Amino acid sequence: MHRNAFAAFCTLLLLLALAAPAAVVAQTAERTMPMRTPDGQPDVSGIFTFRTLTPLERPQQFEGVETLGEEEAAAFEASERIRRNRDLFDPERGALFYRPRSEGGVLSYNEFWYERGIELTSDKRTSLIVDPPNGRRPPRTPEAIAGGRERAAYRREHMYDSYENRSMFDRCIMGFNAGPPMTSGTYNNNVMIFQAPGYVAILNEMVHNARIIPIDDTAKPPFAQRSGVSRAHWEGETLVIETTRFAGGSSSLSSTNMHLIERLTRIDPDTVAYEYTVTDPTVYTAPYTVMMPFRRTDGPLFEYACHEGNYGLHGILAGARRLERLGRELRP
Repeated sequence: MHRNAFAAFCTLLLLLALAAPAAVVAQTAERTMPMRTPDGQPDVSGIFTFRTLTPLERPQQFEGVETLGEEEAAAFEASERIRRNRDLFDPERGALFYRPRSEGGVLSYNEFWYERGIELTSDKRTSLIVDPPNGRRPPRTPEAIAGGRERAAYRREHMYDSYENRSMFDRCIMGFNAGPPMTSGTYNNNVMIFQAPGYVAILNEMVHNARIIPIDDTAKPPFAQRSGVSRAHWEGETLVIETTRFAGGSSSLSSTNMHLIERLTRIDPDTVAYEYTVTDPTVYTAPYTVMMPFRRTDGPLFEYACHEGNYGLHGILAGARRLERLGRELRP
C-alpha cells in the first residue's frame, strides 16, 4: 500500500514537472501576443494613469540632454518632490512658480491632494516633447504673442465682471489636463478607455470629460465642439485619432485651428503608449510631438464634482460685488 502511494506521488511530481514548462510558455505567450477585443480589434482599453514628473518641456538645466542616467534621474526626482511639495510652501510668499499670497493668505491645497507622480518616465527622458529635438514647443507666431498679450490685459481688467470672463476651469467646463490632448498635471491624471464595435470612448477623471469617437466614420461633422470633433481609424496595432473643428477650450495653448493626431498603442498588458502631434499654424511656427505612457491603475474612476454646484464661481463674483459696494479696488 505504501509502495502504491509512493508511486502515485512520484507520478504526480512528474506530471507537475512536465506541466510547469507548459505554464511558463503559456504565460510568456500571453505577455507577447497582441491583446484583442471580442470583435478582434487591438485592445487599448483599461483604466490608466498618465502622471509623471517628466516635464512637458525640457528644463534649461538639461539643454541638449534627452535622457538621464539612473543617479542623475534619482537626484532630479528627489529635488522635484521637495520643490513641488505644497506642505513646504510659505503660506504668504508661496513658491518660485506661484504668485505671492496677500497678507494672511493661504494656499489652495496642501500636498495630500496632489498626485503629480513621483518619478520620471521609465526611459528617464528630460521632456515629454520628443519633437522638436530640443524638447520644447516651437516658437509662437507674432500674431499669437500679440493676441495673448491682448487677452491677458483684458482678463486682468474684466476678470470679475461676469462668469463669462472666468476661465473654463473656473466654470467647471474643461479640465486643465484632460485635453485633448491629455497632459500630465498636478492631479486627476486618470483616464478610462472603453472600446465597442465601431467606437472608442475616452473618459477623463478631470471634469469627467468624455469623448465618444467613431471608428472609420467618414461623415463630415455637423458642428464644432469645445473638445473638437474626433474620428478614429486603425493603422496596424495603433489606434489613430484625428481631431479638428475646435470651438475653443482645449487645455493646451492652441486655437480653433488646431489639428490634433493622437496615437494609442498597446505595449504590454499594463502599458499603452500615448503619442500626439499638434499642428496649429495660427499659434506655432511648426508642429510638435509628445510621447508619454499610460500605465494601468486600479479603478474605478469616481465622479469629479468640481465645485459641487460651482459655489467657487459664485463666491468669486459675489465677493467682487461686495467689494464694489464698499468702494474697494478689485485686484487680480
